[in-house]
Amino acid sequence: MVDTKKEQERDELHRAIWAIADELRGAVDGWNFKNYVLGAMFYRYISENLINYINEGEADAGNTEFDYATMSDEDAEEAREGLVEEKGFFILPSELFWNVLKSAPNDENLNMTLETVFRHIEESAKGSESENSFAGLFDDFDVNSNKLGSTVAKRNEKLVKLLNGVAAMNLGDVKHHDIDAFGDAYEYLMTMYASNAGKSGGEFFTPADVSELLTRLGTVGKTEINKVYDPACGSGSLLLKAEKILGKDAVRNGFFGQEINITTYNLCRINMFLHDVGFDKFSIACEDTLTAPQHWDNEPFELIVSNPPYSIKWEGDSNPLLINDPRFAPAGVLAPKSKADLAFIMHSLSWLASNGTAAIVCFPGIMYRGGAEQKIRKYLIDNNFVDCVIQLPSNLFFGTSIATCIMVLKKGKADNKVLFIDASNECVKVTNNNKLTAENIDHIVDAFAGRSEVEHFTHLASYDEVAENNYNLSVSTYVEAEDTREKVDIVKLNAEIEEIVAREQVLRDEIARIIAEIEGVQVNGTER
Repeated sequence: MVDTKKEQERDELHRAIWAIADELRGAVDGWNFKNYVLGAMFYRYISENLINYINEGEADAGNTEFDYATMSDEDAEEAREGLVEEKGFFILPSELFWNVLKSAPNDENLNMTLETVFRHIEESAKGSESENSFAGLFDDFDVNSNKLGSTVAKRNEKLVKLLNGVAAMNLGDVKHHDIDAFGDAYEYLMTMYASNAGKSGGEFFTPADVSELLTRLGTVGKTEINKVYDPACGSGSLLLKAEKILGKDAVRNGFFGQEINITTYNLCRINMFLHDVGFDKFSIACEDTLTAPQHWDNEPFELIVSNPPYSIKWEGDSNPLLINDPRFAPAGVLAPKSKADLAFIMHSLSWLASNGTAAIVCFPGIMYRGGAEQKIRKYLIDNNFVDCVIQLPSNLFFGTSIATCIMVLKKGKADNKVLFIDASNECVKVTNNNKLTAENIDHIVDAFAGRSEVEHFTHLASYDEVAENNYNLSVSTYVEAEDTREKVDIVKLNAEIEEIVAREQVLRDEIARIIAEIEGVQVNGTER
C-alpha cells in the first residue's frame, strides 16, 4: 500500500529542490551547481546528525533540557576527541548549519565563514580512522568561484539563497525520520541534473530502475551479504541499492568502490553519509581501477554491481606488467587498448567471492567482436563463469540511446549452461527515455531465477551450443525474436483470389452482354 502522506512529502521535497535549482542556476550550469546544493544538504545533514547524537546521549543520562547547538565552543571542545572517535567528525556549535544560517544574511564574509567551517570539519577527522572518508569532501563547494557571482557581495547573496533553500527543505526531524528524505533528495537531484546534462551527467549516474535490476539479480535467494563492491562507482547509487533492497544492516561489512573522477568521488562519499552509512562502513577510493586498484585487502566481494564506462581507452598491452596481473593473466590476453570493457569484467571476476554474483552493464559489442575479446569470452565460457546475459531496451541511460546488456558472473554455478534473456521490450516510454517498471524488473528477475525456456524470451544454452557459435554471447544469437507481423494463410488467400477472379469473370461477361445488346440496338435502328 502506498503511504500517501510520505508520497506528498516526497513531492513537496522534489518541488523545493527544483525551486532552489531554478533560482540559483543561471551563471552556474545545472550539472556543476548540484555540487553546491548537495554540499549544503550534506552540511545540514551532518550538523543535525551530530546535534541529535549528542542530545540523545544527554537525554538518556537524564539531561533532557540539553541542546548542543546552544553550547559555547569552549565547553564543546572537551567532547571533540570522543566525538571524532564515535562519529568520525566534529563541528563546533557556532559552526553548525543552523547557527551559520542565522547570521548569514548579515555576514559580509559569509564565503570565508563557510570556507573556514568546511575546512574545520575536514580537519577534525585528520589523524583518525575517518580521515579518508572526510578528506577533501567540500573541494567542489567553491565559495569563491566567479560562477557564483562577479563580486564577493554577489557570491554571498547566492550563498544566502542556497542556505535558505536547503533550510526550507522538508527533510524532517533527524530523530523521527528514517534518513530516507536526505537520500531521496540526493537521488532526485542527481536524476534531475543527469537528465538535463546529457552524456556528461549520465556517465556518473545509473538510473534507479537499472540499479534495482542489477542489485536484485545479484542478490537472488539472499537476505544478507558480506560486502558490496563497484569498480566504477560513480556517485554510489548502485552500491547503496543493496541496503535498500535487502534492508538496513543486511550488508554486514560495508560498501566498497573506486572512482577515477575526483568530483564524482566526493559526491559518492557525500551520498554514503546522506544514506546514513557510517564512516567505518564504507571505503571509496579515487584512482584508476584497472591500473591502480585500491581494495586488494578487502576482496573477495559477495556482491559486485557496476555500470563501467563504455569502450574507454586503457594501457592494455602497452604496459608489460598488466599481462602478469593476477586479475587479467588467467585469460592469457588483455582487453584491447581502445576498449577496456572486458578488463572491467576480468577485474570484477577476480575479486568475486566463490559464493558471490557480479551483475555488470556491458556495451553490446563485447559480446560478439573477434580478436582478444573473443579469447576472453572463450576463457569465461570454458571456465563456466558466465551465468546469464540479458539484452536491455535502448534509451535506458542518460546521454546514450544504446541498447546495453547485462552480464551476470558466478564462480559457483550449479550447471554449465548460459541463460540468455531478451528483455529488449521490457520497458515503458517516459519523455525521451525508456524506463523499467516494477513489473518489468520482476519479470526479468523471475526469468533469471527460474532458469527455464520461454519462447521468444529466454534460452538456456549448453556449453557446446555457445562453443559452436564461436563464443558469441549476443542474446539475438540464442533467443529468436517474436515475429509480430500479421500471419498470412496462403490457402485461404488463394481461395479468396480465385473467388475474386471468378467474380471478375462474371462481371466481364455481364459487361460484354450489355455492350453487345447496346450495339445490337444501334445496328437495328440504322437498318430501319
